[in-house]
Amino acid sequence: MAADDHTVLQLSTPSTANLSAKVHPLVIFNICDCYVRRPDQAERVIGTLLGSVLPDGTVDIRNSYAVPHTESAEQVALDIEYHHNMVVSHQKVNPKEVIVGWYSTGLGVTGGSALIHDFYSREVPNPVHLTVDTGFRNGEGTIKAYFSVNLALGDRQLAAQFQEIPLDLRMVEAERLGFDILKTTAVDKLPNDLEGMEVTMQRLLALIDDVYKYVDDVVEGRVAADNSIGRFISDTVASLPKLSPSVFDKLVNDSLQDQLLLLYLSSITRTQLGLAEKLNTAAQIL
Repeated sequence: MAADDHTVLQLSTPSTANLSAKVHPLVIFNICDCYVRRPDQAERVIGTLLGSVLPDGTVDIRNSYAVPHTESAEQVALDIEYHHNMVVSHQKVNPKEVIVGWYSTGLGVTGGSALIHDFYSREVPNPVHLTVDTGFRNGEGTIKAYFSVNLALGDRQLAAQFQEIPLDLRMVEAERLGFDILKTTAVDKLPNDLEGMEVTMQRLLALIDDVYKYVDDVVEGRVAADNSIGRFISDTVASLPKLSPSVFDKLVNDSLQDQLLLLYLSSITRTQLGLAEKLNTAAQIL
């Protein structure tokens, strides 16, 4: 048989070869909330990812919603009508958010993922598959993103292979605190404002120590200088207001007093509402 008659097994890669994704913390919190509220018989939650594709090809995932489904060893059935109604409702609020993929809870890709991914491939080209480990195994919430590559034998498509893509999860400090608490499987109580501020200040001091050590190593010649890092440190220091220590302490103390006053007023309000509810209940009984 001639070499030209051989059938070639090949991977059909998407047009976006350098595909990457960026997910906002709201999406992760929303997925975890849907997982907690799932039906008793459901082992995982499946939903749609909304966002946009940036000019550099990065998929920006900004919103999500769960889609009811039934799943067995042989098949997966999605509520397509509910999915389409949710898409229409979301686009009425924010037309710029379109379908960019889908998510599922659990660790990694499962057997039924190819069927669901095939459905979303008909909704949008090159959908992103996001997996969120809601079990937080080993104290880490593993979050991964995939896209599908078709495995073909000649002109015949055999299967789909999931390949992991870079995923960027950026959080501000307040979101990071909430995510760290979410990863803890057993929490005695949520931190109040003062405890959250204390944790934030400790992390800030640790970062300042790291910057001080880096600058000291550069000055002593132990580490090669990096102009971009030096420029970033210079811009950060220049953005700080020039205040005397006494004025800075007064500003911090005034802000702290304001927060304590708000906590005190909110506590009084809760007590007054509770007392009014009890008086109303007693009056109805009498």
